Amino acid sequence: MDFKFSAEDEAFRAELKSWLEANLPGRERSEHFEDAISDQGASHWERRVAWHKKMHAGGWVGISWPKEYGGRGATLTQQLVYGEEMSRAHAPALVNQLGTMLVGPTLIQWGTEEQKKRYVPKILSADEIWCQGYSEPNSGSDVASLQTRAVEDGDYFVVNGQKVWTSDAHHADMCILLVRTDPDAPKHKGISYILVDMHSPGITVRPLVQITGERGFNEVFFEDVRVPKKNIVGEKNHGWQVAITTLMFERTGVGDSNMNTNQVLELAHLAQSLRRDAGTAWDDTAVRQRIAQFAAEAEALKYTGYRQITRRLKGRPPGPEGSVMKLGASELHLRMAKFAMELLGPYSQFEHKAPFALGRGVWSYRMLGARAYTIAGGTSEIQHNIIGERVLGLPKG
Repeated sequence: MDFKFSAEDEAFRAELKSWLEANLPGRERSEHFEDAISDQGASHWERRVAWHKKMHAGGWVGISWPKEYGGRGATLTQQLVYGEEMSRAHAPALVNQLGTMLVGPTLIQWGTEEQKKRYVPKILSADEIWCQGYSEPNSGSDVASLQTRAVEDGDYFVVNGQKVWTSDAHHADMCILLVRTDPDAPKHKGISYILVDMHSPGITVRPLVQITGERGFNEVFFEDVRVPKKNIVGEKNHGWQVAITTLMFERTGVGDSNMNTNQVLELAHLAQSLRRDAGTAWDDTAVRQRIAQFAAEAEALKYTGYRQITRRLKGRPPGPEGSVMKLGASELHLRMAKFAMELLGPYSQFEHKAPFALGRGVWSYRMLGARAYTIAGGTSEIQHNIIGERVLGLPKG
């Protein structure tokens, strides 16, 4: 592909960059360890909501969505530019990122006109926050083995079951929920995809406190929850196709190469600031070589992302690059966090924001949270299987 952006793309970049400079106060700039599931209390959430609404008012939410659904109709390359500039500005994550990244595009493809008119505008504006009810206690990586049931009762489904690792469920107004509507069908059959009002009677949300101390994940219990049949997306018992669409959007969103590129630079700055003997850690050839290796991998992931864009610009469907990027980005993030702990030595034991913590303990926070990226959006093991079987043609183990 031609790695030069078009004049239209550069004009788009300039417009976004100018808007961010004028509308993003320095105190609101993210420290990059804050991601879409960070939850640091009510005031933090309110600031994120306010930022999302400001972005929406400026026309910077759902930029790749069709204009008829409230988007800008931005091109794939402009979406790439958008990610680069948001990362460069250290802009906070959108508060309804799951809704804009997964739910909206899925509804645009599969939803009825009534569903699109009802839900899509409020996704963009963050007037309704969404969560995703896929994983269950005994079916995390194997989503199709889910056991949450939905039984028909007149014009309603009655739902009973449990979901887990549900990001932002404690803030959510709506949930995309996978349920089993035919328990006798084969595993990938008999599943339906429904939209559930999280304020319905019978729903209990309990926080799962992470090792970082945050409460972004939850477990959700459904007890005789009544869901109107009109809230089904796609056909009854054929929800797996809709679910796969959502997962495809999720995979392309999780493998963010911008995050790793920025963290390579921050890791270099950390090495340059750490005193060692008469100099700094950066003076050590071995340290520079390790960071150079991370930089090379981050660049490789960036250009792998460009290959994905090239495929789609040619009218071809997303290829294996999504799994490659997701696997590579999450594993690289983990290895960089581990290396930062080696550099910090005894200072790695200080918690985030603790007194005397170097860099406010950002790298310690990242180390504790790094494993999550190897699980969210499909575990590293799942990605290895996809790449091995579907790309390399290896036999199933």
